[in-house]
Amino acid sequence: MNPSSAAPSPALLMDTLFSFQRTHALKAAIDFDIFSGIAEGANTAPILAGRCATSEKGMRVLCDFMTINGFLTKSGEVYALTQDSNIFLNRHSPAYMGSVANFLVSPDLIRHFQNLPEVIRKGGSLEEGGTVSYDNPVWVLFARSMAPMMIMPAEAIARAVGAPEGKPMRVLDLAAGHGMFGITIARHNPNAQITAIDWPNVLDVAEENAERAGVANRLTKQPGDAFTLPFGGPYDVVLITNFLHHFDIPTCDKFLAKVYAALSPGGCAVVLDMVPNDDRVTPPMAASFAMVMLGSTPSGDAYTWTEYQGMFNRSGFKTWEKQDQPGAPQSILLAYK
Repeated sequence: MNPSSAAPSPALLMDTLFSFQRTHALKAAIDFDIFSGIAEGANTAPILAGRCATSEKGMRVLCDFMTINGFLTKSGEVYALTQDSNIFLNRHSPAYMGSVANFLVSPDLIRHFQNLPEVIRKGGSLEEGGTVSYDNPVWVLFARSMAPMMIMPAEAIARAVGAPEGKPMRVLDLAAGHGMFGITIARHNPNAQITAIDWPNVLDVAEENAERAGVANRLTKQPGDAFTLPFGGPYDVVLITNFLHHFDIPTCDKFLAKVYAALSPGGCAVVLDMVPNDDRVTPPMAASFAMVMLGSTPSGDAYTWTEYQGMFNRSGFKTWEKQDQPGAPQSILLAYK
């Protein structure tokens, strides 16, 4: 059937207006840990209700809703995990990602979108500085919640910079957060030394992760503001992950010029980011990230590859390349001195 000839339907309208229910229902399911419970054999509403200390009706409605939305399957009264929920929402899985909901659905983020018409009128966050205000505590929550989501891109970045080759490597991890990008390079390369810059309380989380990974003796914390703190160097690799999208292009230009100056000849700046196509509506997840930045930052955006190439060029970099990650919403951008 030609889509243009399909009968008009309010389905998309209603689905979008009800989408907040999916968000909060999934957060509740994660908080009750029903996915791990089902993996352990607690696979009916009465059993799960007893395990989670809820009403049987409430648990039945929640599990049915999770089934409707593709997180569970149901046969008779028995629920089962899908492949995705078994991998990402079962605490017994090494790829468990349930903790990301603590950050993505946190009141600290949601409140930025509760007066979106005024945000749109202004063109940015209604709060002074938004989430990038000085030493904002939201980034401690980010560091403690989002590390599982970054495991796969961290591995890809470690390969992209040649960490498994084991050559001596000085790495600067800017706005390090949980520290997983530098830590992953250090795990693959026993000759890598990592300097991590972020707010002091955030770096404490990175240090905890480095200790668990057995590389804390090769992680140096440098607390402070990445815009004003001297970088030192020179470095072979500078990591700029999930950072530049918080700021406008002139600010990014200036920051990248500072990064360029801190690199050794032939050194590499690594940017990990959502990179929409020039049409700014595809691919959907990368393009939609512009709304996140509109609501939560004063001037951030989702930048296209064309815009990033302009930033690299103006900042002095000689060559650059883009590596898309199959099945992942973010791209790895490599710029060379």
